[in-house]
Amino acid sequence: MPDPATSAQQFSEFRASPVDMDLHMGQCIRLLSYNVQAGIKTGRYRHYITHSWKHVLPHAQRFSNLDRVAHLVKGYDIVGLQELDAGSIRSGYVNLTQYLSEKSGMPFWYDQTNRRIGRFASHSTGVLSRFTPVEVVEHRLPGRIPGRGALFIRYGSKKDSLVVLILHLALSRRVRMMQFDYISEIVNEYRHVVLMGDLNCGSDSKEMDYLINRTLMREPTHEMHTFPSWRPQQNIDHILVTPTLRVDHVRALNFSLSDHLPVEMEITLPDSILLGS
Repeated sequence: MPDPATSAQQFSEFRASPVDMDLHMGQCIRLLSYNVQAGIKTGRYRHYITHSWKHVLPHAQRFSNLDRVAHLVKGYDIVGLQELDAGSIRSGYVNLTQYLSEKSGMPFWYDQTNRRIGRFASHSTGVLSRFTPVEVVEHRLPGRIPGRGALFIRYGSKKDSLVVLILHLALSRRVRMMQFDYISEIVNEYRHVVLMGDLNCGSDSKEMDYLINRTLMREPTHEMHTFPSWRPQQNIDHILVTPTLRVDHVRALNFSLSDHLPVEMEITLPDSILLGS
């Protein structure tokens, strides 16, 4: 089996221009956002039916799949993960964020449980990080059905903070608008923000326009199709940043394990921000 960290290929890519490269002289960090579908390998639409039992019951291949994910994420500094399990029957009562942290050697991990389905599933969002944050906050997002959250992670001093928000938004456009309204209030409290996750909407959607207009965040490229992983046609997985962060490159990786492709981004921070271990 080829090394996923070295064999990953780009579907589309943005690279900073030489002019942009002179704007910052700070620390460079690598980001990854990935909906891992609880370690379930999906390669065809029919798998949503034939593999549906894996969402509530344990299966032998889950952890070998997650080992591949762990090998991929070890090359990054901050990793936002969606569709994890915090420990239930389907995961053998193993917290999958902690498992990936230990397997990848990423020293810091944290997860937010958003929805429980009895003892069968405990849906969560997680972060893996080489840096220890100074603050982690779990936000419950608005919606008609509870179960969506935003994981807030802050690094650095209070004056010069880097804030990372990890999201997995609702399927309904109306609810996503409510959730973006909530998120924009958080974003506007800070200068340096990264927002990443499965947003369930495209770059040209009304709700994405709403977020960008309210926060002035930006997405350097709008053509990264990440879903479904075996024939990407929708760009619903995103990493956005505030204008104070220089984007050096961003791309979707050809790493087809779940039904989503991961998105990576490399950014340079202002020299006023220094992330330690």
